[in-house]
Amino acid sequence: MSDTQQNPIHTAPVLFDTLPTDSGHFIGMIQLNVEKTLNALSLQMIDLMASQLAAWQNDDTIAMLFMHASGEKAFCAGGDLQQLYQSMRNHHISDQRDDITANQYACDFFEREYRLDYLIHTYPKPILCWGHGIIMGGGMGLMAGASHRVVTEKTRLAMPEIAIGLFPDVGGSYFLNQMPEGVGLFLALTGTMINASDARFINLADYVVAQGDKVQVLKTLQQQAWTSLSTKNGYLLDLILSDAQLKFAESSEAVQAGPIETELSTIQDLCNQDSIEQTIEAIINHSSDDKWFAKASASLAKGSPSSAYLADLLLHRAKNMKLADVFRMEYNAALHCAARPDFAEGIRALLIDKDLKPNWQPATHAEVSAEWVESFIDNPWPAGAHPLTDLGHGD
Repeated sequence: MSDTQQNPIHTAPVLFDTLPTDSGHFIGMIQLNVEKTLNALSLQMIDLMASQLAAWQNDDTIAMLFMHASGEKAFCAGGDLQQLYQSMRNHHISDQRDDITANQYACDFFEREYRLDYLIHTYPKPILCWGHGIIMGGGMGLMAGASHRVVTEKTRLAMPEIAIGLFPDVGGSYFLNQMPEGVGLFLALTGTMINASDARFINLADYVVAQGDKVQVLKTLQQQAWTSLSTKNGYLLDLILSDAQLKFAESSEAVQAGPIETELSTIQDLCNQDSIEQTIEAIINHSSDDKWFAKASASLAKGSPSSAYLADLLLHRAKNMKLADVFRMEYNAALHCAARPDFAEGIRALLIDKDLKPNWQPATHAEVSAEWVESFIDNPWPAGAHPLTDLGHGD
């Protein structure tokens, strides 16, 4: 039994448990447990999960993993940015401010977060991610790679990094490219929030199940004839979740089609321009009575101009890349963002001072040059020395 299980107060930021099944196997339970911060992902949480996932990976008694969160508001609303913000402030006034590798906390945070995300993507056992409530940023990184992704009637997903001067990282350059043409770029540029139906429509989720059926799904999982064969276990999990989804779809509370599905042709027309400049202009100037569309346009207009162009560049570069290469590229871009003004300024305006008045540098889309954007993916490490150089080897 782990230390967190022995602690009756359950104060650990991530709780681990094992549920017995009728077949003698166990279900590994992972519960994000910082409800007051909407389960925002800290470096401590990342390390705890990475360690437990590594331990269960080679444990033949563990048939599958079930990842969920405390509370009803959020699975994970993103990364815990407070310490990252302070590390950027300190780096910006240091003698090493021109060296993107000199911010040790940022280097550690992004490396270990991306390693955890990659581990989930490539995990040899089924992982069921129960994504109830708000899922943004770092939470999307945890969910995107799970083999079985469940959303509920209360799920709201977004990659809103443009509002803080970052970009859709945690593999976003990879999974946003798996969507219908134009949708990934639209979501990256606007940071707009989508519902469960749209999440399934654009391949961010696999099943839509009622939150009220969660306990029953867990009971059903405990009754199954699990084996040591991951493929067979994954198929068994699919059958269970398909039944739960069908039950919900036939109920009066079923989630209706979302704006991505209903407005797909408009979104694709807006993003099918000759240049990113024209795409940005088309989205910002799009006139619609739909509040969702209006909010999306406003978010792009208010967001970091550098982030918009960087997101587009990364999506183009990642189209033919392997996942490990995408994470290496995103790692470079994340450290460049941490070393430049907009990321810290975006966090300040949104979370620290909360004045919602970021001073972006450059201030307008017209001031962003191609050279400026390209420099965000410069690799400062010599061949074979990248911190994530081993990612993907032996897969």
